[in-house]
Amino acid sequence: MTDLPPRPFAVDHPDVLDLEVAALETRPGAVLLAQSPFYPGGGGQLPDRGSLAWNGVVRDVIGFEPTAAGLWHLFGDDAVPTGAITLRVDPAFRQRMCEQHTVAHLVNSAVYTLFDGALLTGVRMTDSDEFSVDFDLPKVAPEQLRAVEDAVNAAISDDRPVRAFDMPYDDAQATAGLFRAKSVAPPRQANGLIRIVDIEALDRQACGGTHLISTAKARRVRILKVDNKGRQNRRFRIGLGSD
Repeated sequence: MTDLPPRPFAVDHPDVLDLEVAALETRPGAVLLAQSPFYPGGGGQLPDRGSLAWNGVVRDVIGFEPTAAGLWHLFGDDAVPTGAITLRVDPAFRQRMCEQHTVAHLVNSAVYTLFDGALLTGVRMTDSDEFSVDFDLPKVAPEQLRAVEDAVNAAISDDRPVRAFDMPYDDAQATAGLFRAKSVAPPRQANGLIRIVDIEALDRQACGGTHLISTAKARRVRILKVDNKGRQNRRFRIGLGSD
């Protein structure tokens, strides 16, 4: 039996925001569920926000503990859930995470293409209309910055479908360009596969987060600033919905 947590339900069903499930196990302030619409966080993406309810009791979910059996949902007091559990994800927050994650892939694709395969060093999604993506780059010229921004906005205007599929982990490792981070990668799943996110005719890379169904669902972006975070690290600060 594997000790790896199962892939989050939200990754394959990002449109499911309400779900009624039975508890596998409970303890004061927490409930273990085999299936949940909540994304627990990871890869720079923040955990979902929302609530759980049982027998007329409603609590905000404040954290998660992934296990091989399922996902513990924490709600911060001593209540013990009983009966069917109703889960509700905050739709506005989920939309924001999907948008930022999809735009991060577009930025990654543009930088990877325009800077000869420059690798990702970090992503920091936020609960605002600004977030950041870091790359292993020594410098960025103003004209290169404009080229990245133009490429991202062109991809948004093109309305490219965003899909995902699984492939053997070892095959993915042997395929150039599917792993884009300098030091980390989505983990091998218990079945030996890895999830690949495909932006039609533009980009493919390993990823374990939630996304929009098409690039046109994202707002246009501006690269607000590029910060120097070390000799070989540049932080692209991205603004969503900027004119």
